[in-house]
Amino acid sequence: MVRFGIVITVFVLFWIMLISRIYQISIKSNLYYEGLAKNNIERKYFIKPVRGEILDRNRKLLAVNKIGFSIKIAPHLKMDSKELNQTIDSIIEEFPDYNRTKLLKRYKKKDSYYNHRFIKIIDFISYEDMIGAYPKLTINKLIKIDSETERYYPAGSMATHIVGYVGRSNKRDNSRDNVVDKVGVVGKTGLEREYNKVLEGELGYRTVKVSATNRVVAELEKKRPIEDQNLILNIDLDLQKKINELFKGQAGVAIVMNVNGDVLAAVSYPSYDPNLFVGGISSKDWKALIDDLNHPFTNKIVAGLYPPGSSIKMGMALAYSKSGKGTLDKAEYCKGYIKIGKNKHKFRCWSKWGHGTVNLRKAIRESCDVYFYNKSLQVGINDMSKYLNEFGLGVKTGIDLPRERSGVIPNKEWKMRTYKQPWYLGETIIASIGQGYDLVTPIQVARYTAFLATKKLPTPHLAHIVAGNTVKPEYKMIDVNWRYLDLIRKGMYDVCNSPRGTARKFMSHLPIVVAGKTGTSQVISIPQREKRRMKESQMEYYSRSHAWLTTYAPFHNPKYVVTVLVEHGGHGGSTSAPIAAAIYRWMYKKGYFKEEQPPAK
Repeated sequence: MVRFGIVITVFVLFWIMLISRIYQISIKSNLYYEGLAKNNIERKYFIKPVRGEILDRNRKLLAVNKIGFSIKIAPHLKMDSKELNQTIDSIIEEFPDYNRTKLLKRYKKKDSYYNHRFIKIIDFISYEDMIGAYPKLTINKLIKIDSETERYYPAGSMATHIVGYVGRSNKRDNSRDNVVDKVGVVGKTGLEREYNKVLEGELGYRTVKVSATNRVVAELEKKRPIEDQNLILNIDLDLQKKINELFKGQAGVAIVMNVNGDVLAAVSYPSYDPNLFVGGISSKDWKALIDDLNHPFTNKIVAGLYPPGSSIKMGMALAYSKSGKGTLDKAEYCKGYIKIGKNKHKFRCWSKWGHGTVNLRKAIRESCDVYFYNKSLQVGINDMSKYLNEFGLGVKTGIDLPRERSGVIPNKEWKMRTYKQPWYLGETIIASIGQGYDLVTPIQVARYTAFLATKKLPTPHLAHIVAGNTVKPEYKMIDVNWRYLDLIRKGMYDVCNSPRGTARKFMSHLPIVVAGKTGTSQVISIPQREKRRMKESQMEYYSRSHAWLTTYAPFHNPKYVVTVLVEHGGHGGSTSAPIAAAIYRWMYKKGYFKEEQPPAK
C-alpha cells in the first residue's frame, strides 16, 4: 500500500512538471518570442523636445538654444578595424581640436551587441563650423550627422544667479526624469533648475517598421514633442546691467522688487559666466571660481546669510508692539550705553555721546541702539523671535529659486536645540539690533520692507508667465497697530530726508521721495577695552562690517522696494546709499515712477 502511494505521488509530480513545461513553451515563451519578433520589425525613436527659452519683461533673451549638430558613428565596428579608424581620422581632419583617443574611448564605452543605433561621439558642433565639413563627412555611410541644440546665455554674467544654467545629466538625474535621460541635459541652478520640468517639455516619438537590414519600410505612429515652453520674467535686463555696473570693485547684493512681490532685478555680485558650464567647465575655471574669496558661485540673493544689523529695527519695534506689553509709548534715555544689574559690561550705542531722550520715530531716524536694548529687556527674546518670523525674517520667502536658506531669528528653544545651552539676557540685547545669532537673506529683507510699506507680506516671484500661464501675486495680510506703523514709516522717511537721517546725504535729492533704513552688521565684535571705535576704513577689508540700506518709494504711494547690501562696505549710509540712489534715478528716467510725490509732514 505504501509503495502504491509513492508511485501515485511520483506519477502526479511528473505530470505537474510536464504540464508546467508545456505551459512555459507553448504559452509564456510564445509571448516572449512574439515580443522579440515585434522588436525585430518595429523601432521606436524618441523625438527630443526643444527646451523653452527664458526672456526678460521686455522679451530680451536670457537663455536661448543655439542650433548645431552632433556626430554619430555606426555601431559594432571593431576597435582595431580599418573602417573605424579611418572614420575617426576623417572627423579629426575636419575638427582637429578633438582628441582621437578620447573619441575612440567614448565609442567603445557606448558600443554593445544590444545597441543597433548610431553612437554619438561629439555632442555639439555649431552650425558655422559644420557647414564646410558636412558634405565631406556625409559621404561616409558610417557617419551620421543629426541636428542638435545647445543652451546659450546672451547676458553672460549679468543674470547668472537668477537664470542659472544647464549641464550634463548624471545617472541620478536620468533615473528621475525620462526626458532628461533622453536629452542628456538638466537645469542645475537658478530658474533652469526650478522650472526644469516646464522648460524641458515632453518627448515625442516615431514608431516605424524596419526590414531585416534595419531599413525603415513604414511609419506606424508619430507623436510630436511638447516643446518651446518659455518663461517670461519680471526681470528688467537693462536694470540688471545697470546694477552690475554700480557694483564694480565691490561685492554684495541688490534687489529691486515691486511691493506685490514681482522681482525686477536681483544681482549677486561678483558673478560668473554660465556658458562655462553648458558643455562642462574646465578644472582651471572651476578652481578660479571656488577659490575667489568673494564667493561668485554663491547665490547671495537667497543663500547669503548676514546679520541684519539695524535694518531689523522697524520689525523689532512692531514685535514689541504686538507683544502686548505696551512698551512703545514710553521714550527711552540714551547716554551711549546700558548695563545689566551689577555687571560692568557696557552694551554700547553706536553713538558714544548718546542720543538723549528718544521716542520711536527718533529711534528709527537716528538708529539709536539703547532704545531697542531697553525695550528688548521688557519684551524678551521669544516674543521678538515669534513676531519677526511673522514679518518674514528667519523664514523662507517662497521665491521661485532653488536652495533658498531660512536664516536664523533665535529664541531660547533654538539655542538649547542647537548649542545645548541656556539663553542669556545679554544675548537678547544683542539680538534687538540684529546682531548675535541673527542671520537673514537679502530677499527676506526686501520682502519684509514691502510689508512695512503696505502691511502685506508678498511672495517674491521672478517668473511672470510660465508656459503661457500668468503667475498671480501672492501675499499675506499682517495685522499690526496702524499708529505705530505710521510712526515707523515716518522714521524711515526721516532716515532718507531729515537733516539727522543716516542716509540723507545720497537719498534726499532724488526725483521721488524715498523712505528707508540703514544697517551696519558687524563681522567681528568690538572689545570692551576699545573706548574709541576704529573707523571701518582703518580695518582689514574682511573685518569690516556689511553695509545695508533697504528702502521703498514713493513714500506716499509705495510701488517699489530697493534693498542693497555691500559686503564689508562699512556703513549703509555711505556705501549702499549711492548704489540705491543711482538705481532710483535710473528707474525714474525709464518711467517706473510717473511723478514726484509730496514730502511727508
